[in-house]
Amino acid sequence: MKAILIEKPGDESCMKLGETAPPALTPGSVRIRNVACGVNRADLLQRQGFYPPPAGASPILGLECAGRIAEAAADVTSFRAGERVIALLPGGGYAEESVVDAGSVLRLPDALDFETGAGAIETLLTVFLNVFQLGGLPSGGTVLVHGGGSGIGTTTIDLVKRAGGRVVATVGSDEKARRCRELGADAVANYRSEDWVEVAKQATGGRGVDVVLDSIGGSYLDGNLRALAEDGRLVLIGLMGGAKAELPLGALLSRRLSVIGSTLRTRSPSAKAAIVTAFQARFGADFAAGRIRPVIHRVFPLAEAPEAHRMLKASTHFGKVVLRVRDDER
Repeated sequence: MKAILIEKPGDESCMKLGETAPPALTPGSVRIRNVACGVNRADLLQRQGFYPPPAGASPILGLECAGRIAEAAADVTSFRAGERVIALLPGGGYAEESVVDAGSVLRLPDALDFETGAGAIETLLTVFLNVFQLGGLPSGGTVLVHGGGSGIGTTTIDLVKRAGGRVVATVGSDEKARRCRELGADAVANYRSEDWVEVAKQATGGRGVDVVLDSIGGSYLDGNLRALAEDGRLVLIGLMGGAKAELPLGALLSRRLSVIGSTLRTRSPSAKAAIVTAFQARFGADFAAGRIRPVIHRVFPLAEAPEAHRMLKASTHFGKVVLRVRDDER
């Protein structure tokens, strides 16, 4: 099968389209004939050698895909060959075929094409897990999400507003701020020209937000804690701004704040299946009807994966970047 291969970690040029053996079907899994796959910042880290795949996972990049079931293991009865699906992967998305535990697979709604579906599941489950499950967003509560124009940011706006909550987002340009407001964000701060902590405070009448969803890390820790309301939760899902910071324990104690570190990729198949089931119970009807859909910025051919990575690195995108794996199906 064709796949994006990396002989040695490095910059974007280390990725080459080549041939490799397809993955073996294992008990409890399905084989997906990929039509498209999503591009995530974790892929950039793995490409550079900073984020190795979990034990037993494919070394090929790619944490989500969309395509058709090619075959299912004998013990899998939930899917049949030919069904349109999307899947959360521990690796292996930048390829013509992926094998994944059946519990990490969702049917692709008729209203969504493969390219849109390919950018859906990683962000949907990340936001659902970290804002609603770990973050415990209360009814009518407020979330502060950094990178409002990213796939995670745009999905946070969608799901939280759909659930009756409020969203404060940070972005790096006035154009992204405008688009976040169009999606439904209640307040947006351009971090290059505004004090985002003050914007979050003003948006909540001085109270602070209930949940911060943060992919920045170290450099934002102090501001994140100041932006939180009492009993608030900071959920850390990335370290783009550094892996180390001084933690003011007094603030955590006096204001009863929680700091939670979270990853989705390294969770067990059973844990991922439980997240999928819970997401379906909360948002499944809206997703199946096509009312929940990711914002897709651009679709590149698989061979242009290096250019897709450059776009993410430059943060010039709004929403998700997707790779089209094959052209014989739309």
